Amino acid sequence: MEQANTPESTDTTGTGRLPESVVGDAYTSSFGWETLTRLVDVGDRMAGQAGERRGAEVARDAFERAELRDPRIEPFEIPGWWRGESSLTVHTPHERTHTGQHDVLALPGSPAGAATGPVVDLGPGGYDDFDAAGDLSGAVVLASSRTPDTTDRWIHRMEKYVSAADAGAAAFVFRNHVDGAVPPTGEVGYHERPGPIPAVGVSKEVGARLARYADRGSEVTVDVDCRCEPTDSRNVVADVGPDTEEAVFLTAHVDAHDIADGANDNGAGSALVAEVGRLLARDAVDLDTRVRLVTFGAEEVGLWGAYHAVDTHDLDAIRAVVNLDGACSSRNLRVGTNGFGALGEVFASVTDDLDASLSTDDSISPHGDQWAFVQEGVPAAMVSTTAESSGRGWGHTHADTLDKLDSRDLRAVAVQVAEAVVRLADGAVSPESRSRAAIRDRIDEGYVQELKQGGRWPYGE
Repeated sequence: MEQANTPESTDTTGTGRLPESVVGDAYTSSFGWETLTRLVDVGDRMAGQAGERRGAEVARDAFERAELRDPRIEPFEIPGWWRGESSLTVHTPHERTHTGQHDVLALPGSPAGAATGPVVDLGPGGYDDFDAAGDLSGAVVLASSRTPDTTDRWIHRMEKYVSAADAGAAAFVFRNHVDGAVPPTGEVGYHERPGPIPAVGVSKEVGARLARYADRGSEVTVDVDCRCEPTDSRNVVADVGPDTEEAVFLTAHVDAHDIADGANDNGAGSALVAEVGRLLARDAVDLDTRVRLVTFGAEEVGLWGAYHAVDTHDLDAIRAVVNLDGACSSRNLRVGTNGFGALGEVFASVTDDLDASLSTDDSISPHGDQWAFVQEGVPAAMVSTTAESSGRGWGHTHADTLDKLDSRDLRAVAVQVAEAVVRLADGAVSPESRSRAAIRDRIDEGYVQELKQGGRWPYGE
Protein backbone atom coordinates (compact mmCIF):
# COMPACT_ATOMS: atom_id res chain seq x y z
CA MET A 1 0.00 0.00 0.00
CA GLU A 2 2.06 2.95 -1.26
CA GLN A 3 0.34 6.16 -0.25
CA ALA A 4 1.03 9.67 0.91
CA ASN A 5 0.97 10.43 4.59
CA THR A 6 -2.32 11.78 5.88
CA PRO A 7 -2.69 14.26 8.75
CA GLU A 8 -2.87 12.53 12.10
CA SER A 9 -5.43 13.57 14.67
CA THR A 10 -4.93 12.70 18.32
CA ASP A 11 -8.03 14.43 19.62
CA THR A 12 -9.48 11.83 21.97
CA THR A 13 -12.30 14.00 23.26
CA GLY A 14 -14.88 12.78 20.72
CA THR A 15 -18.31 11.49 21.58
CA GLY A 16 -17.49 7.78 21.43
CA ARG A 17 -17.92 6.25 24.88
CA LEU A 18 -19.37 3.05 26.30
CA PRO A 19 -22.64 3.66 28.14
CA GLU A 20 -22.60 2.78 31.85
CA SER A 21 -25.10 -0.01 31.26
CA VAL A 22 -22.68 -1.70 28.85
CA VAL A 23 -19.76 -1.29 31.25
CA GLY A 24 -21.88 -2.86 33.97
CA ASP A 25 -22.72 -5.74 31.66
CA ALA A 26 -19.02 -6.27 30.93
CA TYR A 27 -18.13 -6.50 34.61
CA THR A 28 -20.89 -9.01 35.38
CA SER A 29 -21.06 -11.15 32.24
CA SER A 30 -19.56 -14.64 32.04
CA PHE A 31 -19.61 -14.68 28.21
CA GLY A 32 -15.93 -13.95 27.68
CA TRP A 33 -14.71 -16.43 30.30
CA GLU A 34 -17.05 -19.12 29.00
CA THR A 35 -15.69 -18.57 25.48
CA LEU A 36 -12.14 -18.84 26.76
CA THR A 37 -13.02 -22.02 28.64
CA ARG A 38 -14.48 -23.57 25.47
CA LEU A 39 -11.29 -22.71 23.57
CA VAL A 40 -8.89 -24.19 26.10
CA ASP A 41 -11.08 -27.29 26.39
CA VAL A 42 -10.40 -27.91 22.70
CA GLY A 43 -6.83 -28.57 23.78
CA ASP A 44 -4.34 -28.76 20.90
CA ARG A 45 -5.03 -25.89 18.45
CA MET A 46 -1.92 -26.30 16.29
CA ALA A 47 -2.12 -24.38 13.02
CA GLY A 48 -3.63 -26.35 10.17
CA GLN A 49 -4.69 -29.27 12.33
CA ALA A 50 -8.03 -30.55 13.64
CA GLY A 51 -7.83 -28.64 16.92
CA GLU A 52 -7.37 -25.30 15.20
CA ARG A 53 -10.44 -26.04 13.09
CA ARG A 54 -12.43 -26.76 16.26
CA GLY A 55 -11.07 -23.55 17.80
CA ALA A 56 -12.26 -21.59 14.76
CA GLU A 57 -15.71 -23.15 15.17
CA VAL A 58 -15.76 -22.06 18.83
CA ALA A 59 -14.90 -18.52 17.73
CA ARG A 60 -17.59 -18.49 15.05
CA ASP A 61 -20.14 -19.82 17.54
CA ALA A 62 -19.17 -17.07 19.98
CA PHE A 63 -19.60 -14.46 17.23
CA GLU A 64 -23.06 -15.87 16.50
CA ARG A 65 -24.06 -15.85 20.17
CA ALA A 66 -22.79 -12.26 20.40
CA GLU A 67 -25.20 -11.41 17.55
CA LEU A 68 -22.47 -10.09 15.29
CA ARG A 69 -23.16 -9.63 11.59
CA ASP A 70 -22.31 -12.40 9.10
CA PRO A 71 -19.93 -14.56 11.15
CA ARG A 72 -17.99 -16.82 8.78
CA ILE A 73 -14.90 -18.98 8.44
CA GLU A 74 -12.37 -18.20 5.69
CA PRO A 75 -9.89 -21.03 4.93
CA PHE A 76 -6.46 -20.55 3.34
CA GLU A 77 -3.47 -22.79 2.64
CA ILE A 78 -0.37 -22.98 4.82
CA PRO A 79 2.69 -25.25 5.04
CA GLY A 80 1.71 -27.56 7.90
CA TRP A 81 3.96 -29.20 10.49
CA TRP A 82 3.09 -32.27 12.61
CA ARG A 83 5.05 -33.21 15.71
CA GLY A 84 6.27 -36.76 16.29
CA GLU A 85 8.40 -38.17 19.10
CA SER A 86 11.76 -36.52 19.75
CA SER A 87 14.69 -37.45 21.94
CA LEU A 88 18.00 -36.14 23.18
CA THR A 89 20.63 -38.72 24.12
CA VAL A 90 23.70 -37.82 26.15
CA HIS A 91 26.56 -40.20 25.28
CA THR A 92 29.31 -38.81 27.51
CA PRO A 93 30.23 -38.43 30.32
CA HIS A 94 27.10 -40.34 31.44
CA GLU A 95 24.75 -42.20 29.10
CA ARG A 96 21.21 -40.82 29.39
CA THR A 97 18.29 -40.47 26.99
CA HIS A 98 15.66 -37.77 27.41
CA THR A 99 12.27 -38.61 25.90
CA GLY A 100 8.73 -37.42 26.50
CA GLN A 101 7.40 -33.91 26.16
CA HIS A 102 8.25 -32.94 29.74
CA ASP A 103 11.94 -33.27 28.79
CA VAL A 104 12.36 -32.47 25.08
CA LEU A 105 10.20 -30.97 22.31
CA ALA A 106 10.81 -30.48 18.61
CA LEU A 107 10.53 -26.85 17.50
CA PRO A 108 7.96 -26.30 14.72
CA GLY A 109 9.66 -25.80 11.37
CA SER A 110 12.43 -28.22 12.32
CA PRO A 111 13.15 -30.92 9.75
CA ALA A 112 12.99 -34.58 10.68
CA GLY A 113 16.33 -36.24 11.26
CA ALA A 114 19.07 -37.04 13.75
CA ALA A 115 22.42 -35.41 14.38
CA THR A 116 25.26 -36.27 16.75
CA GLY A 117 27.98 -33.92 17.90
CA PRO A 118 29.69 -32.20 20.83
CA VAL A 119 27.56 -29.82 22.90
CA VAL A 120 28.65 -26.19 22.64
CA ASP A 121 26.99 -23.89 25.19
CA LEU A 122 26.57 -20.35 23.86
CA GLY A 123 24.73 -18.99 26.92
CA PRO A 124 21.94 -16.65 25.79
CA GLY A 125 22.94 -17.10 22.15
CA GLY A 126 23.39 -13.48 21.16
CA TYR A 127 25.18 -12.40 18.01
CA ASP A 128 28.31 -11.64 20.05
CA ASP A 129 28.24 -15.18 21.44
CA PHE A 130 28.18 -16.67 17.96
CA ASP A 131 30.88 -14.30 16.71
CA ALA A 132 33.13 -15.36 19.58
CA ALA A 133 32.47 -19.07 18.95
CA GLY A 134 33.40 -18.93 15.28
CA ASP A 135 33.13 -22.16 13.30
CA LEU A 136 30.63 -24.57 14.89
CA SER A 137 30.81 -27.29 12.24
CA GLY A 138 29.23 -30.51 13.50
CA ALA A 139 28.36 -29.10 16.92
CA VAL A 140 25.07 -29.31 18.79
CA VAL A 141 24.51 -25.69 19.81
CA LEU A 142 22.84 -25.01 23.17
CA ALA A 143 21.31 -21.54 23.63
CA SER A 144 19.07 -20.12 26.37
CA SER A 145 15.74 -18.37 25.87
CA ARG A 146 17.18 -15.46 27.85
CA THR A 147 18.07 -12.29 25.95
CA PRO A 148 21.72 -11.22 26.31
CA ASP A 149 22.42 -8.33 28.67
CA THR A 150 24.43 -6.66 25.90
CA THR A 151 21.43 -6.05 23.65
CA ASP A 152 18.58 -3.54 23.96
CA ARG A 153 15.96 -5.76 22.33
CA TRP A 154 14.56 -9.26 22.62
CA ILE A 155 16.55 -11.78 20.58
CA HIS A 156 14.12 -14.22 18.97
CA ARG A 157 14.78 -17.98 19.05
CA MET A 158 14.74 -18.00 15.24
CA GLU A 159 17.76 -15.70 15.15
CA LYS A 160 19.68 -18.06 17.41
CA TYR A 161 18.63 -21.04 15.31
CA VAL A 162 19.67 -19.45 12.01
CA SER A 163 22.96 -18.27 13.53
CA ALA A 164 23.69 -21.84 14.63
CA ALA A 165 22.89 -23.27 11.19
CA ASP A 166 24.94 -20.57 9.44
CA ALA A 167 27.91 -21.42 11.67
CA GLY A 168 27.77 -25.05 10.60
CA ALA A 169 25.99 -26.59 13.61
CA ALA A 170 24.48 -30.04 13.19
CA ALA A 171 21.55 -29.39 15.57
CA PHE A 172 20.11 -26.71 17.85
CA VAL A 173 18.90 -27.06 21.46
CA PHE A 174 16.85 -24.19 22.91
CA ARG A 175 16.75 -24.26 26.70
CA ASN A 176 14.25 -22.44 28.90
CA HIS A 177 15.75 -19.93 31.35
CA VAL A 178 12.76 -20.05 33.73
CA ASP A 179 12.87 -22.46 36.69
CA GLY A 180 10.35 -25.30 36.45
CA ALA A 181 8.72 -23.95 33.28
CA VAL A 182 9.22 -27.17 31.28
CA PRO A 183 10.50 -27.20 27.66
CA PRO A 184 9.65 -24.23 25.43
CA THR A 185 8.47 -24.56 21.87
CA GLY A 186 8.16 -22.03 19.05
CA GLU A 187 8.54 -21.72 15.29
CA VAL A 188 12.00 -21.69 13.71
CA GLY A 189 11.14 -22.29 10.05
CA TYR A 190 8.71 -19.41 9.35
CA HIS A 191 8.16 -18.93 5.62
CA GLU A 192 11.21 -21.01 4.70
CA ARG A 193 10.23 -24.23 6.49
CA PRO A 194 11.50 -26.74 7.06
CA GLY A 195 14.62 -25.24 8.53
CA PRO A 196 18.11 -26.60 7.78
CA ILE A 197 18.95 -28.49 11.01
CA PRO A 198 17.02 -30.43 13.70
CA ALA A 199 15.90 -28.23 16.60
CA VAL A 200 14.45 -29.05 20.01
CA GLY A 201 13.51 -27.25 23.22
CA VAL A 202 14.43 -28.47 26.70
CA SER A 203 13.67 -27.33 30.23
CA LYS A 204 16.03 -25.12 32.20
CA GLU A 205 16.97 -28.10 34.31
CA VAL A 206 17.89 -30.36 31.38
CA GLY A 207 19.68 -27.43 29.76
CA ALA A 208 21.69 -26.78 32.90
CA ARG A 209 22.91 -30.37 32.87
CA LEU A 210 23.87 -30.11 29.20
CA ALA A 211 25.74 -26.85 29.88
CA ARG A 212 27.65 -28.53 32.68
CA TYR A 213 28.50 -31.48 30.46
CA ALA A 214 29.57 -29.18 27.63
CA ASP A 215 32.56 -28.14 29.73
CA ARG A 216 33.57 -31.82 29.79
CA GLY A 217 33.35 -32.42 26.04
CA SER A 218 29.98 -34.17 26.12
CA GLU A 219 28.62 -35.66 22.90
CA VAL A 220 24.87 -35.86 22.32
CA THR A 221 22.39 -36.97 19.69
CA VAL A 222 19.30 -34.91 18.81
CA ASP A 223 16.61 -36.95 17.05
CA VAL A 224 13.47 -35.27 15.65
CA ASP A 225 10.47 -37.04 14.14
CA CYS A 226 8.00 -34.77 12.34
CA ARG A 227 6.36 -34.22 8.99
CA CYS A 228 5.75 -31.18 6.80
CA GLU A 229 2.98 -30.97 4.19
CA PRO A 230 0.41 -28.43 2.93
CA THR A 231 -2.79 -27.99 4.91
CA ASP A 232 -5.54 -25.43 5.55
CA SER A 233 -5.80 -22.88 8.32
CA ARG A 234 -8.72 -20.50 8.80
CA ASN A 235 -9.72 -17.02 9.89
CA VAL A 236 -13.05 -16.24 11.53
CA VAL A 237 -14.63 -12.91 10.57
CA ALA A 238 -17.70 -10.90 11.61
CA ASP A 239 -18.80 -7.26 11.74
CA VAL A 240 -20.61 -4.92 14.08
CA GLY A 241 -21.80 -1.35 13.62
CA PRO A 242 -22.81 0.55 10.48
CA ASP A 243 -22.01 -0.93 7.07
CA THR A 244 -19.35 1.67 6.25
CA GLU A 245 -16.56 1.07 3.76
CA GLU A 246 -13.97 2.12 6.33
CA ALA A 247 -13.46 -0.17 9.32
CA VAL A 248 -11.58 -0.54 12.59
CA PHE A 249 -10.20 -4.07 13.01
CA LEU A 250 -10.10 -5.90 16.35
CA THR A 251 -8.06 -9.08 16.01
CA ALA A 252 -6.38 -11.98 17.83
CA HIS A 253 -5.05 -15.40 16.85
CA VAL A 254 -6.92 -18.56 17.78
CA ASP A 255 -4.14 -21.09 17.12
CA ALA A 256 -1.80 -22.34 19.83
CA HIS A 257 1.14 -24.69 19.99
CA ASP A 258 0.08 -28.33 20.15
CA ILE A 259 1.67 -28.99 23.55
CA ALA A 260 -0.57 -26.59 25.48
CA ASP A 261 -4.08 -25.26 25.97
CA GLY A 262 -2.90 -21.82 24.82
CA ALA A 263 -4.91 -20.02 27.50
CA ASN A 264 -3.14 -16.66 27.60
CA ASP A 265 -1.41 -17.18 24.23
CA ASN A 266 -3.88 -16.70 22.79
CA GLY A 267 -7.23 -18.16 23.73
CA ALA A 268 -7.81 -15.11 25.91
CA GLY A 269 -7.25 -12.78 22.96
CA SER A 270 -9.84 -14.59 20.86
CA ALA A 271 -12.30 -14.65 23.75
CA LEU A 272 -11.77 -10.91 24.23
CA VAL A 273 -12.48 -10.24 20.54
CA ALA A 274 -15.81 -12.05 20.90
CA GLU A 275 -16.64 -10.34 24.20
CA VAL A 276 -15.80 -6.86 22.92
CA GLY A 277 -17.86 -7.59 19.81
CA ARG A 278 -20.78 -8.61 22.05
CA LEU A 279 -20.53 -5.36 23.99
CA LEU A 280 -20.35 -3.26 20.82
CA ALA A 281 -23.39 -5.04 19.39
CA ARG A 282 -25.63 -3.79 22.20
CA ASP A 283 -28.30 -1.30 21.19
CA ALA A 284 -26.93 1.31 23.59
CA VAL A 285 -23.59 1.54 21.71
CA ASP A 286 -23.48 4.08 18.88
CA LEU A 287 -20.63 3.35 16.44
CA ASP A 288 -19.72 5.79 13.68
CA THR A 289 -17.60 3.25 11.79
CA ARG A 290 -17.86 -0.47 11.13
CA VAL A 291 -15.78 -2.68 13.42
CA ARG A 292 -14.48 -5.92 11.93
CA LEU A 293 -13.77 -8.75 14.38
CA VAL A 294 -11.21 -11.32 13.23
CA THR A 295 -9.61 -14.34 14.86
CA PHE A 296 -6.59 -15.32 12.79
CA GLY A 297 -5.27 -18.79 12.18
CA ALA A 298 -1.60 -19.82 11.95
CA GLU A 299 -0.05 -16.90 13.83
CA GLU A 300 2.42 -19.09 15.70
CA VAL A 301 3.95 -20.45 12.51
CA GLY A 302 4.38 -17.32 10.42
CA LEU A 303 1.39 -14.92 10.75
CA TRP A 304 -0.31 -16.65 7.82
CA GLY A 305 -3.85 -15.63 8.84
CA ALA A 306 -2.91 -11.98 9.15
CA TYR A 307 -1.17 -12.03 5.77
CA HIS A 308 -4.27 -13.65 4.25
CA ALA A 309 -6.36 -10.78 5.64
CA VAL A 310 -3.92 -8.21 4.23
CA ASP A 311 -4.10 -9.87 0.82
CA THR A 312 -7.92 -9.95 0.78
CA HIS A 313 -8.80 -6.48 2.11
CA ASP A 314 -8.57 -2.94 0.80
CA LEU A 315 -5.92 -1.63 3.18
CA ASP A 316 -6.84 2.00 2.44
CA ALA A 317 -10.23 1.29 4.07
CA ILE A 318 -8.70 0.11 7.37
CA ARG A 319 -8.63 2.98 9.85
CA ALA A 320 -6.73 1.06 12.51
CA VAL A 321 -5.95 -2.45 13.74
CA VAL A 322 -6.01 -3.39 17.44
CA ASN A 323 -4.41 -6.81 17.84
CA LEU A 324 -4.77 -8.68 21.16
CA ASP A 325 -2.09 -11.21 22.09
CA GLY A 326 -1.28 -12.38 25.62
CA ALA A 327 -3.75 -9.90 27.07
CA CYS A 328 -5.04 -11.65 30.20
CA SER A 329 -2.05 -12.08 32.53
CA SER A 330 -3.18 -9.01 34.54
CA ARG A 331 -5.22 -5.82 34.12
CA ASN A 332 -2.15 -3.75 33.23
CA LEU A 333 -2.30 -2.93 29.53
CA ARG A 334 0.82 -2.74 27.41
CA VAL A 335 0.38 -1.17 23.97
CA GLY A 336 3.01 -1.42 21.25
CA THR A 337 2.05 1.45 18.96
CA ASN A 338 4.59 0.75 16.18
CA GLY A 339 5.11 4.51 16.01
CA PHE A 340 1.44 5.33 15.35
CA GLY A 341 1.07 7.99 18.01
CA ALA A 342 -2.70 8.38 17.74
CA LEU A 343 -3.19 4.77 18.82
CA GLY A 344 -1.18 5.36 21.97
CA GLU A 345 -3.12 8.55 22.69
CA VAL A 346 -6.43 6.70 22.43
CA PHE A 347 -5.37 4.02 24.91
CA ALA A 348 -3.90 6.65 27.22
CA SER A 349 -7.22 8.50 27.23
CA VAL A 350 -9.04 5.26 28.08
CA THR A 351 -6.75 4.22 30.92
CA ASP A 352 -6.73 7.78 32.31
CA ASP A 353 -10.52 7.85 32.35
CA LEU A 354 -10.71 4.38 33.94
CA ASP A 355 -7.84 4.99 36.36
CA ALA A 356 -6.10 1.96 34.87
CA SER A 357 -2.46 1.10 34.24
CA LEU A 358 -0.79 1.54 30.85
CA SER A 359 2.71 1.10 29.46
CA THR A 360 3.60 1.84 25.85
CA ASP A 361 6.38 1.17 23.38
CA ASP A 362 6.64 2.99 20.05
CA SER A 363 9.16 0.63 18.41
CA ILE A 364 8.11 -1.05 15.17
CA SER A 365 8.01 -4.73 16.12
CA PRO A 366 7.70 -7.68 13.71
CA HIS A 367 6.20 -9.93 16.40
CA GLY A 368 2.44 -10.49 16.34
CA ASP A 369 -0.29 -10.40 13.70
CA GLN A 370 -0.31 -6.61 13.62
CA TRP A 371 3.04 -6.74 11.81
CA ALA A 372 1.42 -7.93 8.57
CA PHE A 373 -0.52 -4.63 8.54
CA VAL A 374 2.24 -2.41 9.91
CA GLN A 375 4.68 -3.44 7.18
CA GLU A 376 2.17 -2.07 4.66
CA GLY A 377 1.73 1.23 6.54
CA VAL A 378 -1.64 0.48 8.18
CA PRO A 379 -1.92 1.93 11.72
CA ALA A 380 -1.81 -1.14 13.97
CA ALA A 381 -1.05 -1.78 17.63
CA MET A 382 -0.21 -4.88 19.65
CA VAL A 383 -2.15 -4.94 22.93
CA SER A 384 -1.05 -7.28 25.72
CA THR A 385 -0.83 -7.20 29.50
CA THR A 386 2.21 -7.15 31.76
CA ALA A 387 2.86 -9.38 34.74
CA GLU A 388 5.76 -10.17 37.04
CA SER A 389 7.42 -12.83 34.94
CA SER A 390 10.68 -13.27 33.11
CA GLY A 391 10.57 -13.44 29.35
CA ARG A 392 7.58 -15.29 27.92
CA GLY A 393 6.66 -16.84 31.26
CA TRP A 394 4.27 -19.78 30.85
CA GLY A 395 3.74 -19.09 27.15
CA HIS A 396 4.80 -21.71 24.60
CA THR A 397 4.94 -24.39 27.31
CA HIS A 398 2.59 -27.06 28.67
CA ALA A 399 1.81 -24.69 31.54
CA ASP A 400 -0.14 -22.05 29.57
CA THR A 401 -3.40 -23.20 31.16
CA LEU A 402 -6.65 -21.65 32.34
CA ASP A 403 -5.71 -21.81 36.03
CA LYS A 404 -3.00 -19.15 35.44
CA LEU A 405 -5.66 -16.59 34.48
CA ASP A 406 -8.38 -14.66 36.29
CA SER A 407 -11.86 -13.91 34.92
CA ARG A 408 -11.76 -10.49 36.62
CA ASP A 409 -8.72 -9.55 34.57
CA LEU A 410 -10.46 -10.61 31.37
CA ARG A 411 -13.51 -8.47 32.20
CA ALA A 412 -11.40 -5.41 33.01
CA VAL A 413 -9.35 -5.75 29.83
CA ALA A 414 -12.55 -6.16 27.80
CA VAL A 415 -13.83 -2.81 29.10
CA GLN A 416 -10.54 -1.05 28.33
CA VAL A 417 -10.31 -2.48 24.82
CA ALA A 418 -13.99 -1.86 24.04
CA GLU A 419 -13.57 1.79 25.13
CA ALA A 420 -10.54 2.15 22.87
CA VAL A 421 -12.28 0.59 19.88
CA VAL A 422 -15.31 2.85 20.30
CA ARG A 423 -13.04 5.89 20.37
CA LEU A 424 -11.15 4.70 17.30
CA ALA A 425 -14.46 4.22 15.52
CA ASP A 426 -15.33 7.84 16.39
CA GLY A 427 -14.42 10.12 13.48
CA ALA A 428 -12.56 12.49 15.82
CA VAL A 429 -9.59 10.08 15.90
CA SER A 430 -7.71 9.57 12.63
CA PRO A 431 -4.45 7.63 12.95
CA GLU A 432 -1.91 8.42 10.27
CA SER A 433 -1.24 5.81 7.62
CA ARG A 434 2.24 5.57 6.12
CA SER A 435 3.92 4.31 2.97
CA ARG A 436 5.84 1.06 2.91
CA ALA A 437 9.03 3.03 2.44
CA ALA A 438 8.33 5.14 5.52
CA ILE A 439 7.81 2.02 7.62
CA ARG A 440 10.93 0.37 6.22
CA ASP A 441 13.05 3.37 7.09
CA ARG A 442 11.75 3.50 10.69
CA ILE A 443 12.51 -0.12 11.64
CA ASP A 444 15.29 -0.39 14.20
CA GLU A 445 18.54 -1.86 12.91
CA GLY A 446 18.23 -4.83 15.27
CA TYR A 447 14.84 -5.82 13.89
CA VAL A 448 16.12 -5.34 10.33
CA GLN A 449 18.83 -7.84 11.23
CA GLU A 450 16.28 -10.27 12.68
CA LEU A 451 13.93 -10.06 9.71
CA LYS A 452 16.70 -10.60 7.20
CA GLN A 453 18.24 -13.36 9.28
CA GLY A 454 14.97 -15.27 9.35
CA GLY A 455 14.05 -14.68 5.70
CA ARG A 456 11.14 -12.41 6.68
CA TRP A 457 12.35 -9.04 5.29
CA PRO A 458 9.44 -7.83 3.10
CA TYR A 459 11.11 -4.93 1.31
CA GLY A 460 13.51 -6.54 -1.16
CA GLU A 461 17.24 -5.84 -0.86
